[in-house]
Amino acid sequence: MERGKVVADASVIVKWFVEEEHSREARLLRDAYAEGVLDIAVPTLLPYEVLNALKYSGGFGEEELKEVAKTLDEFQLTYYELTGRLAELAVEIAMRKGVTVYDASYVALAKLLNTVIYTADTKLIQKIRDPGLVKHIAEFKV
Repeated sequence: MERGKVVADASVIVKWFVEEEHSREARLLRDAYAEGVLDIAVPTLLPYEVLNALKYSGGFGEEELKEVAKTLDEFQLTYYELTGRLAELAVEIAMRKGVTVYDASYVALAKLLNTVIYTADTKLIQKIRDPGLVKHIAEFKV
């Protein structure tokens, strides 16, 4: 892994803003990023997914969601467009593993970067079945 680069999906990033199971581990990942211990790579769809999940959580109003959008921007995560080889690999994973293209884009990005993806989505972990590639956020350690 170059400079500790990892992929984090929306299920993890959402936990930065809400208190739920495994929020502590998600915040440890966030803190490691903020301290420069690792870099977090994500597909460009991440803000859409995070804001949508928070909107439907019922705990965020318009102003709070605007603040979350601003905070996500300020984090300066490393964003990757779903184009070229990333798009091809995401489609392959989605079709072969029976997951959404959204979820597959995170997995594909981790594969292309030769790193791991952290997720809180146990169904994704079960469908991908590659513990060296897809890890539950509960496994994160600095």
